[in-house]
Amino acid sequence: MQFEVYCDEAHPDLFTSANPQAQYLMIGSLWLPADLRDEIKAKIKALREKHGAWGEIKWTKVSPSKLNFYLDLIDLFVGYGTMLRFRCIAVDQQSVNMQLHGGDHELGFYKFYYQVLHHWIYDFNTYRIFCDQKSNREPHRFAELRKVLDNANLSANVECVQALPSKEVTLIQLTDLLLGAASSRMNKTLGEGTAKETVVKALEQRLSIPSLRPTYQSEPKFNIFKINLGGGW
Repeated sequence: MQFEVYCDEAHPDLFTSANPQAQYLMIGSLWLPADLRDEIKAKIKALREKHGAWGEIKWTKVSPSKLNFYLDLIDLFVGYGTMLRFRCIAVDQQSVNMQLHGGDHELGFYKFYYQVLHHWIYDFNTYRIFCDQKSNREPHRFAELRKVLDNANLSANVECVQALPSKEVTLIQLTDLLLGAASSRMNKTLGEGTAKETVVKALEQRLSIPSLRPTYQSEPKFNIFKINLGGGW
């Protein structure tokens, strides 16, 4: 089968900031069969029309006035079962030793991207991976990441790892929403009584879990991997 993967980041500046605002760097990924892409995009467009929500879908834009739109997006995500899956990694910034990466923050960052993606790449499938385009990302890093993933999964084909502007890619925007929900629990930034809390609780209820928190590696639908860095990172 051919799969597409859409990726985004939360708190990517933790390794370089002199005043970190969160504990965990979060990198998220949304996985789906390529032949479902147009169907899912059409359903999101229909929800935009229903709610008059034409701006960019983002966790930071969840508000009381657009609450029902975002709740419908959660229903859409959950309704596809394991045909539409989410996986993210949580990296404790206090445990990262950048000297082990030659002081190269970008290299360390892409090593974490590898951890997000590698474990859900299965033999005999083809994968196209799309990441949110950032002005401070070096383009050659994506080519390196594709090569490393392809070499680590010899019976699979990682066709591309490409950066795209999130404003133009609806499924990167949906990834941002799901990652924001996970990050709000992991980083304990969720305000009580807010529209964001309503969205998170709706997601937890639909997933039949008490809270968004680290999961077992085998969790197939909404997987949160809190990485244990040990001494080699």
